[in-house]
Amino acid sequence: MDKPDQSAGVPTGAPSIRNDLVAGFLVFLIALPLCLGIAMASGFPPVAGIITAVIGGVVATWIGSAALTIKGPAAGLIVIALGAVTELGSGNGSVGYRRALATIVVAAVLQIGFALARAGALGDFFPSSVVHGMLAAIGIIICSKQVHVALGVMPEAKEPLHLLFEIPRSVGRLNPEIAIIGGVSLAILFAFPVLAKRFSFLKKIPAPLFVLAVAVPLAHVFDLEHEHTYTFSINHHDYKIGPNFLVNLPGNVLAAVTTPDFSAVLSGTSLKYIVMFALVGSIESLLSAKAVDALDPEKRRSDLDKDLLATGVGNLVAGLIGGLPMISEIVRSSANIGYGARSKLSNFFHGLFLLLFVAFLPGLIHRIPLAALAAMLIYTGTRLASPHEFVKTFRIGREQLLVFVSTTVVTIATDLLVGVAAGIVIKMVVHVVNGAPIKSLFRPDIEERLVGERVVLRIRHAAVFSNYLSIKGRLAKHEAKHVVVDFDHARLVDHTVMEKLHELRGEFERSGRTLELIGLDRHRSLSEHPLAARRKAVLERAGSTP
Repeated sequence: MDKPDQSAGVPTGAPSIRNDLVAGFLVFLIALPLCLGIAMASGFPPVAGIITAVIGGVVATWIGSAALTIKGPAAGLIVIALGAVTELGSGNGSVGYRRALATIVVAAVLQIGFALARAGALGDFFPSSVVHGMLAAIGIIICSKQVHVALGVMPEAKEPLHLLFEIPRSVGRLNPEIAIIGGVSLAILFAFPVLAKRFSFLKKIPAPLFVLAVAVPLAHVFDLEHEHTYTFSINHHDYKIGPNFLVNLPGNVLAAVTTPDFSAVLSGTSLKYIVMFALVGSIESLLSAKAVDALDPEKRRSDLDKDLLATGVGNLVAGLIGGLPMISEIVRSSANIGYGARSKLSNFFHGLFLLLFVAFLPGLIHRIPLAALAAMLIYTGTRLASPHEFVKTFRIGREQLLVFVSTTVVTIATDLLVGVAAGIVIKMVVHVVNGAPIKSLFRPDIEERLVGERVVLRIRHAAVFSNYLSIKGRLAKHEAKHVVVDFDHARLVDHTVMEKLHELRGEFERSGRTLELIGLDRHRSLSEHPLAARRKAVLERAGSTP
């Protein structure tokens, strides 16, 4: 279990709150359009995304221990939220929205229970190939839906695969002026990282802000605020445009408050989405918090149980007043660090700026074209499902790619819960094929002994993702300066264990201790990757003695 963060506030020697104020403002500029886009893609009112980010900054900040994470709505939960609204509403978006809020509230209670039960270790259970496969599927699903919005077309299909197949038809039916806004926005987002390398001043400008600086004037030029018909000069076809292609917000913040409808909360559909919100949201949040800890210049470590509690409390409040579910969000958190944040105050300021903006300047938000928000989500989706992710996974090992692709395909074809379950089952089957005894999949055989001033843990049979929490628990029991993990009698050591122990070794070093891995000389690496899975070249005969 990760130890509590002793420095979640402003670190010693920090200049002042100025760093956090500046970082919070810049993250607010990124978060504003993303929160709106994520909410709309989820089937929620646009303001729901801002409600969640405000709560994540103004409320959850003071409960969690993560110093530099930004909490708010995330693209990774779009698929679940939209599914909940669609299925629970049976075609009625308003009913589906309020019933989805009820599932968020119950899921939040579960998350609070997870935190109190110290389930923060869940972040170490799921194999990375399954998690990345799930995220890749989410990226593809996001793109399948948002491409049509960026083109200004209402698709006929509803399911992800059918939406993907309908993209060529939507291209042929695109609304030219809307497609120009979407295309230009997308071009800016893809070109921005390249240009920022050549022109350093661009690194200080959030890319979404640059998109809005171009898209909003274009919307004004095309007069999207007034419904009208125009004739496109190239094909001489008539097209309709108007305010429905712009973000629509209520006149004041209080009008945006919506209460959940618990009438169907015990139905099978609701229970499915409660589990998905609680499980997937918790996993994503924990993994993001750990990733942000790794980016922290001061190498502070968060108490993941406390951070999960903050996420649960934040989701409880958000669900009760009409917001999306929140997690510790990796993209905004990375930007937060890059902008010089020093403490959790940056998250608070980002939420405060959002609250002030939506309270006093809602008219400016109404000028944002939906196509620009769709372009931002498409860009996010392509990053989640980038071909680079497939190549990187293949380099770790072919078996990792099998699990990755299987999780992605099953998730797209069914839903997230089934996709993750399928990935885990396939991963276990691969382990058994590679020599792991079934009985050792969940309970590792560990022998402990004291050799001089060293503690040696000898692991027999298999060290795999599903029994790693037991291995980590044994390691956490010992406070010796030198701890050795001996894999000489393990038939299989999987990539997840290699990856997690590599991270743990870094934590040991930062605390002045040593974690040594031995006994892998007779194992064959399944790829050239340094953290690839290892399989025993010659299996020991049953009953042989060490």
